[in-house]
Amino acid sequence: MPTSAAMRNSGTDATLAHFIDGRFVRTARRVFENVSPIDGAVVGLVPEADSAVVDDAVKAARAALRGPWGKMSEQQRAAILHKVANGITRRFDDFLKAEILDTGKPASLASHIDIPRGAANFDVFANQVLTLSSETFRMATPDGAGALNYAIRVPRGVIAVISPWNLPLLLMTWKVAPALACGNTVVVKPSEETPTTAMLLGEVMNEAGVPPGVYNVVHGFGPDSAGEYLTRHPGIDGITFTGETTTGTAIMSAAAKGLRPVSFELGGKNAAVVFADCDLDKAVEGTTRSVFANCGQVCLGTERIYVERPLFDAFVGRLKTAAESLRMGDPFDKATTLGPLISRDHREKVLSYYRKAQEEGAEVVTGGDIAQLATPYDRGAFIRPTIWTGLPETSAVIREEIFGPCCHIAPFDAEEEAVSLANDSPYGLATSIWTENLTRAHRVAAQIDVGITWVNSWFLRDLRTPFGGSKQSGIGREGGVHSMEFYTELRNVCIKL
Repeated sequence: MPTSAAMRNSGTDATLAHFIDGRFVRTARRVFENVSPIDGAVVGLVPEADSAVVDDAVKAARAALRGPWGKMSEQQRAAILHKVANGITRRFDDFLKAEILDTGKPASLASHIDIPRGAANFDVFANQVLTLSSETFRMATPDGAGALNYAIRVPRGVIAVISPWNLPLLLMTWKVAPALACGNTVVVKPSEETPTTAMLLGEVMNEAGVPPGVYNVVHGFGPDSAGEYLTRHPGIDGITFTGETTTGTAIMSAAAKGLRPVSFELGGKNAAVVFADCDLDKAVEGTTRSVFANCGQVCLGTERIYVERPLFDAFVGRLKTAAESLRMGDPFDKATTLGPLISRDHREKVLSYYRKAQEEGAEVVTGGDIAQLATPYDRGAFIRPTIWTGLPETSAVIREEIFGPCCHIAPFDAEEEAVSLANDSPYGLATSIWTENLTRAHRVAAQIDVGITWVNSWFLRDLRTPFGGSKQSGIGREGGVHSMEFYTELRNVCIKL
């Protein structure tokens, strides 16, 4: 664990805390274990927030909204958020170690993605808020003098941030940074699987001069725990969530009481479409990342691949080689390229799909079982990267999100068929298209029902662009001015001249 004052309790650094009103609070009727998926070791104990603790956090956020934070100019808030970004960078090693212990992801991934992008979110949205504009209209009036209408943006209020375990710091700050930039205050409920970096950020907030109550963290689970208490709390003005579609449905039901707005990025069953005229080296390299990065635990990851028939055998063979070259083991070793799943429970879920695929007659190109590793990693949640072919499109393996390092590859013969196959899903989050034909790239991209399409790439993210899902993959858009639309409300002022 990082040697952090926030983690010390009675002489140990193994107990985490809530962060409320600028203070670390360990009050809890119950605690739960934070277990590392690397080797099954207990990283620390985490207090579970009851309704009283959540109420304290919401009240602190409400007071801060009415206090100095709400009275600051955009320039003042932006300057503080830049200090937050610098604070994360200054304590890079602390955040990196905490993220690896919580998630098991390799240092080679977390050091290039999770921590630097978590810091960058504060810089990007601190700059974005200074460029926000609104509208002005002059209108005629019966007396001929006219009137002037102009819009102003105000903070939405106290925002509940429910963040996931697959990219804990990155996806939490992706919500917290724009919310704070717009003048809101937040109560964060990180995943019970990955509680540490959200709490560490509290230290950085204090160091950067963020007023008490602006950023709050409560730990716990979903139903009948911190998540439910937070989303049902009448003092919450908006809810933003990244996670499973079923959980999003439950949160949306809670938000209906009081008509609170929601912003959701939910599940996906993303397809890649590989045309025979693609650059095969680029397509294999990009698809290897989109299938296996973070052990397949990426909302934007690829679980369905459709390859034009002339290229099918070559592509399957190349992806098999790439999958079998991934190295599992110590995530702190820079040579490690594939970490474990988030938990042994999640591994059992993924294994259930591995078994189902075999029962339904899939050809197992590679993988299909638990990784055999030496001690202590045999106690972790490692699983072999897996590729299948030969399943019908009706298979649960093709229809349902697995969230593991696996994919099914199927051939297609015509462009229209590929589009139809890619769209045949209740989800609509992301897709990748691999082709050297620019006209085809534009044509196909416009026809696939997803929130983001990559052409000859994957996971490139300009933080100014709209991000979100279609169908059951989400509600709303985040990124750039689109985030600001959720975290602010527009008010019109009409001045009679």
